Amino acid sequence: MKDKIKLLDGNYYNKAELLDKMVDDEFYYGELNKLALSSSSLKLMLDSPKTYYYVTKYGQKSSSPALTAGHLFHLAILEPEKYDELRFVDVQSKNTKKFKEAKEEYGEVYTAKEQSDNNRLIDAFYKNPQAVELLSDSETEVCGIVDIYGKPFRAKADVLKNKGGIVDLKTTVDVQNFNKSAFRYKYHLQVAIYCEAFNCSYKDFTFLCIDKANLDIGIWNVSEEFYEYGRKELKKGIDLYDTYIREDFDINDYTIQGTL
Repeated sequence: MKDKIKLLDGNYYNKAELLDKMVDDEFYYGELNKLALSSSSLKLMLDSPKTYYYVTKYGQKSSSPALTAGHLFHLAILEPEKYDELRFVDVQSKNTKKFKEAKEEYGEVYTAKEQSDNNRLIDAFYKNPQAVELLSDSETEVCGIVDIYGKPFRAKADVLKNKGGIVDLKTTVDVQNFNKSAFRYKYHLQVAIYCEAFNCSYKDFTFLCIDKANLDIGIWNVSEEFYEYGRKELKKGIDLYDTYIREDFDINDYTIQGTL
């Protein structure tokens, strides 16, 4: 059964066939989102099982400016062919008639300001030789699927080094204190899951960050403490899933109780 994996619907699927389909973003973020867990969904679970349930059922709320900036930067660096296909409207604000008309006609559109802000990041990134070196001899946007503690997890590595190792690209507003935001945004979960999905040691996992304000580049390695904390939180998230996401439990009965 090594060539198959049991997904959340209880059925077994061929891993190779799944990996072929996972290159399609519509499948990866759509259908598979309901059939396999991920670092993002487990973050929701740890915040609130009810949040996980409703986001999985109805989708995530609209993207924030910070998420949009990260998305554009990722596309430009990791999937430039997709970035080149994006439509940018010659306006500085989305609250304009021209932008709204373009969005209605084309769907996914961005402002010229968003393009200019992103070009600034791209320029600074490619002028840093250490950043560029981390992208060499590698594949980008590599999908993986793995069983962890009896649950299926999907993963997509930004950069998978041909000689082993993962590089994850992040945008941040304070690269000097990235170690603090890494805990706040639960990046330890990502490390724990990705190391399993790609059979990689935490010692070969690197966060490659760019500061959106001052354009500084940060290269952060992963400690054993960070990795082990991720493993602990991973198990905690799975336990929450088993407790609250089941047919004989109404998620609307989930209640936080305490005494002040």
